[in-house]
Amino acid sequence: MAGELRLYHGSKFGIEGPIRPIGSSVNDFGRGFYLGDEPSQPLTLICRGERPTFYTCALDLTGLRVYRFADGLDWALFVAWNRDMIPDEFRSAYDGRFQAIRAENDVLVGRIADDRMFIVLDMFFKNTLSDTALVDCLKALNLGNQYCALTDAACARVKVVDSRALSAAECAALREKSFNQRTRAIEEVERIRLRHLHDGVFFQDILEEEGRAK
Repeated sequence: MAGELRLYHGSKFGIEGPIRPIGSSVNDFGRGFYLGDEPSQPLTLICRGERPTFYTCALDLTGLRVYRFADGLDWALFVAWNRDMIPDEFRSAYDGRFQAIRAENDVLVGRIADDRMFIVLDMFFKNTLSDTALVDCLKALNLGNQYCALTDAACARVKVVDSRALSAAECAALREKSFNQRTRAIEEVERIRLRHLHDGVFFQDILEEEGRAK
């Protein structure tokens, strides 16, 4: 079917009832139902859950309003805005633009931010990583894309194709894999940070520039 994608979802407790755009409002793209295009990615997120369940889903995008974030600063700032990482004195400079993105679309698409990307974002938001280094990290870590269904209309287009519960042994192996991936990511991010010590701009400078332009 035109516009249909095979995507993956992980739940720490299992899906109960119809799929809805609920959950925490401080996720990467705000409140919604999240899927990813890399099957291994959600597994490491749910391996510490009480009833970890992995779902294969189909999402039909036909007729839906879809907004795709390019790799880069706008994606990072949107994540920061949703996660309440932008200081109050600068937040209003982004409210109109980012509220419109959520209000005018059914599905948002952009890079996945798992625990490896959290390392990168934390460094960027603490002004120890420039925007140039941030983009390089996005490309180097290559975690795949996440699809956030924002509306009931989008969630109605999600169909569960298959599901399976994770065993205790599988969860233990995934926890070890996650730890090893995080260690390698820290090493790679540090190499990229050092390569870009003298180029790009930092989060505080970007916020101040946005504030002046408001």
